[in-house]
Amino acid sequence: MDFRITGFDSPLFHTLHHMMDLHEDGDNKNNPNAASRTYVRDAKAMAATPADIKEDSKSYVFVVDMPGLKPGDIKVQVEEENVLLISGERMREEEKEGAKYIRMERRVGKLMRKFVLPENANRDGITAVCKDGVLTVTVEKLPPPEPKKPKTIEVEIC
Repeated sequence: MDFRITGFDSPLFHTLHHMMDLHEDGDNKNNPNAASRTYVRDAKAMAATPADIKEDSKSYVFVVDMPGLKPGDIKVQVEEENVLLISGERMREEEKEGAKYIRMERRVGKLMRKFVLPENANRDGITAVCKDGVLTVTVEKLPPPEPKKPKTIEVEIC
């Protein structure tokens, strides 16, 4: 697929396009360093899924556009104890008898983003709400640790 046709003429998409061409032309058995199809697919999904991150005094808020997905089609997971994974897949609509696409610009396929959570993120305090194609994931912050008080040692007189 030529990304220039879709309006994505950035170095990132050029590199992804090149990686996809190398993979399709070659065989992973002959080149173990070749990017796997899954890796390339995930990289494309992450590059094409916009997100905003906000922080306030009590939480981190991740706002991700997930157009055309129902809440049941979206996965929100925590991997490796500190990686927030948001993913979903938008399928192509079935063509009706006698109708054909003249132009197809809306993105279909996998949508995905990964975020490394800070140390003070409460992994048990994560909520997700999807409204009008926008997913909002809120991660509560852990309370700050109490400062350690210095230990006083009494000096004995001999």
